[in-house]
Amino acid sequence: MNTKYEGFETPGITVDLSIFTVNETRLKVMLVRRAEVPFQGYWSLPGGFLKTSESLDAAAQRVLCEKSGVSDVYMEQLYTFGDPKRDPRSRVITVAYIALIPWQSLPQPASEKVTDLTWASVDALPKLAFDHREILSYAVKRLRAKVSYSNIVYGLMPKQFRLSELQSMYETIIDDKLDKRNFRKQMLATGLLKETGKKELAGAHRPAMLYQFKSKEIVFFN
Repeated sequence: MNTKYEGFETPGITVDLSIFTVNETRLKVMLVRRAEVPFQGYWSLPGGFLKTSESLDAAAQRVLCEKSGVSDVYMEQLYTFGDPKRDPRSRVITVAYIALIPWQSLPQPASEKVTDLTWASVDALPKLAFDHREILSYAVKRLRAKVSYSNIVYGLMPKQFRLSELQSMYETIIDDKLDKRNFRKQMLATGLLKETGKKELAGAHRPAMLYQFKSKEIVFFN
């Protein structure tokens, strides 16, 4: 795993992903059950060691595709965790990433046939391997902070949506209620949304305009 170079140990390098989605008004994260020691049988964030000649981003994309079955989603590098004792096997540094996937885009996300993968609410986590609870806590804080000044939430939304659905998504992520009138005013003022020209009937209410984000690139606003 590790090599020696002029008396110094070369640490192993891994990537670990906090893959988020929202379902049933809960912010959820993907967890995988470890089949090997250490922490055999524990739940952990999906991840893996860096392959030869593989970049960090390429490794993260590989893990994302292998575990979720999707690839074209929002992902960003989060932080590097390098406590010398974080892995009992040897010195291992991990580069953490955040990925966002709309629930509708997941291939059979709730299949009962999958026993080594689960989607856990971030406020009801099982015991996690390594320092993955610390990594996940940092990832949740980053996500909740970033929705207040960017359009990062687009990574969790369907292509078209009602403003009420967008508000519900924000409330789920920040774990708080928002005033409907103020939310609508503020979101339209950002200039990040555009009307699709289509309307959707929501229950017994009058048809609601469908919106979409103008850009699928990250945009920051005040």
